Amino acid sequence: MNSEPISIFWFRRDLRLEDNAGLHHALKSKYPVLPLFIFDTEILDKLENRQDARVEFIQKTVSEIAQKLKKNGSALLVKTGNPEVVFGEVLQEYNVQEVYVNHDYEPYACQRDEHIESLLSAKNIPFFTFKDQVIFEKAEVVKEDSKPYSVYTPYRKKWEATLKPFHLKAYPVLKYTQHFLKTEPLPFPDLKSLGFEPAGIKFPSAKPDVEIIRQYEKHRDFPALEGTTRLGLHLRFGTISIRKLVAFALKENAVFLSELIWREFFMQILYHFPEVETQAFKPAYDNIKWRNNEAEFQRWCKGKTGFPLVDAGMRQMNETGFMHNRVRMVTASFLVKHLLIDWRWGEAYFAEKLLDYDLAANNGNWQWVTGCGCDAAPYFRIFNPESQLKKFDSKLEYVKKWLPELGSTAYPKPMVEHAFARERCLAAYKKGLAEKNQAVSYI
Repeated sequence: MNSEPISIFWFRRDLRLEDNAGLHHALKSKYPVLPLFIFDTEILDKLENRQDARVEFIQKTVSEIAQKLKKNGSALLVKTGNPEVVFGEVLQEYNVQEVYVNHDYEPYACQRDEHIESLLSAKNIPFFTFKDQVIFEKAEVVKEDSKPYSVYTPYRKKWEATLKPFHLKAYPVLKYTQHFLKTEPLPFPDLKSLGFEPAGIKFPSAKPDVEIIRQYEKHRDFPALEGTTRLGLHLRFGTISIRKLVAFALKENAVFLSELIWREFFMQILYHFPEVETQAFKPAYDNIKWRNNEAEFQRWCKGKTGFPLVDAGMRQMNETGFMHNRVRMVTASFLVKHLLIDWRWGEAYFAEKLLDYDLAANNGNWQWVTGCGCDAAPYFRIFNPESQLKKFDSKLEYVKKWLPELGSTAYPKPMVEHAFARERCLAAYKKGLAEKNQAVSYI
C-alpha cells in the first residue's frame, strides 16, 4: 500500500477539471487528491453495440483529463469493473482518508452510491457529495406545501425566482491544482481493451455557439438549419459547467434558458418519482392496450415507415447519434399514436442510439408525447407527420439529405393512413382510460 494519506475524487457525470464542485472541495481538503475514474462494467456490459460512441466519447474525454493532470505532475487512476469491487481494490492500494463525489440522481446511481458510502463507512472513511450538474436539485424548488412540482410552468417561475447570483458562481478549481497527488503516470485503457471499437461519429463542440443561442427561438424548429446547440452530450457527461451555461443563457436567450430549466424539471421528477423509469407518471395510462407489432417497430427503427420526416429523423439518429429536437417529437408521437407501440420500446431505442441520452429527459419527453407524463400534452393531441413536414421542412432540404431514394419507387409507401391511425389511437386510449377508471370505482 502507498502509505501517504490521500483524498479520492471520483469522476462520474462531471468530466472536466474547471468549475467542478466536488473536485474543488476535495482539493481544499487537508490531503493530496488522487482523481479516480471507473469504467463501470455494470453499465458497459449491458451495451449491445460494441461501437457505442458514448463509450468512445468518455474514453477520449477521460484521456484528455489524464493528459492535463500529467502536465501537472499528477495522474488519473482509471479502473474497470464493478464500483464496489474497484473501491475495495483502491482501499488496499492507497491510504484513503476521504472520498469526494458530485451527486447523481438516477436510480442506479443512487443505489450505487449508497453501497459505496456503506463500504467506506465500515472503514470510517467519509463520503462527501456535492451538487454540480444542476442549479437546483432534489427539494430546492418545491411548492409552498413542500411537495414537488409536476407542472413545468409554475416550476420554472419558482426556479427563476429562487435563482441568485451566487448559484452561478464558478468553483475556482485551477487555483488549487498544486493539491493533486504528485505521482508517476498511471496505466490508461484504450478503447479496444474496454471491448469497444471507434464508432466513426464526429462529436459536437463543448463551446456554446453564441449566434445559435441568440437566434434559438427563430431557428430551433427547422431541422435543415443548424439551429440547436448540440450541447446535450456535454451536459450529459459534464464536459461543460451548467453554471457557465445558465449564466450565458441569462444574458443571451430566455427560450434557451427555459430548455435548461426543462432539463432540471425532468431530473427532479425522476428524483422524487423514481418509479417513472418503468411506469407511467399517470398510472391510468398503464392500462392502455398497445399493439406492439414487432415488424412495424423494426420499420420505425430503420426509418422505413413511408413518412419522410419520421424516416429522416430515425436515419439521422442511427447514423450520427443525434436527432433534431422537433423531429424527436414527431418520431416518438408516430410510434406511440400511429402504431400504438408502447412508449417504453421507443424510449429504450432512443437510449441505445442517442449520444446525449439522459434518463430523466428521455423518459420525461417520451411520457410527455404519450400523454402519460407530468405536464403532458392531452392524449388526443396527435402530431400529423405530413403537416409537420410542410410546416418545418417545406423545401424538403432535411428529408432529402437523409432519404436519397425519396420520390423514387425505392421509397416505401406510408405504412398506415394518418386519419385511420388517429381514430384507432383515440379509441384505444379512451377504452384503456375508461376501463382503468371503472376498475378504480369498484375498489
